Amino acid sequence: MEEVRLYENSFERERVDNMAELYAVLNSLECLEKVFSRDCIPPKEYTAECSKLLGQYKVNLKLLEGTDIESFVKKYRIQCPAALERIREDRPITVRDDKGNALKCIADIVELFITFLDQLKLNIRAVDELFPNLNELYVSMSAMSSLPADFDAKIKVKNWRDKLNGMSASEEISDEMARQMVFEMETAYNSFTRFLRNT
Repeated sequence: MEEVRLYENSFERERVDNMAELYAVLNSLECLEKVFSRDCIPPKEYTAECSKLLGQYKVNLKLLEGTDIESFVKKYRIQCPAALERIREDRPITVRDDKGNALKCIADIVELFITFLDQLKLNIRAVDELFPNLNELYVSMSAMSSLPADFDAKIKVKNWRDKLNGMSASEEISDEMARQMVFEMETAYNSFTRFLRNT
């Protein structure tokens, strides 16, 4: 039997690898949603894993320029309705909104700020390691309805999230960029804690 080659060159091989990664992320997200719906995983653990997978999904989709997720799912016959719903909402179901859950929302935001700043101070520079926590921080802040839309801390977080989102997964931010990010994120964190004290 002759072996079937899936690629002819290194560019095609990388694309096949990226497609395999996207396929795996979709299946993992679908499984996670099912496990959570059966109450087999704690909400905090689910939120962390779901945020990580959503971040990985975005990075992988970016690497596959011109790929439409609906067409991809249809072409490769992936049964993942729960994963697609999560992707459409762009956040874990546990942080859909903060109605009756404001304290949890605040705790999540504080934890994500600290985690992200710790990553930077530990010299983590890879986009695919930094983006998931920063994205989850933005999603959590957006879910907190008491924060004004033009709140400076939220704008700072969004600007850095968008900047990282525009980079490829394999890129690394420079030390100069990391220093500026630490400065702005610490300022944003202090603004957020001041907001909490004044409400």
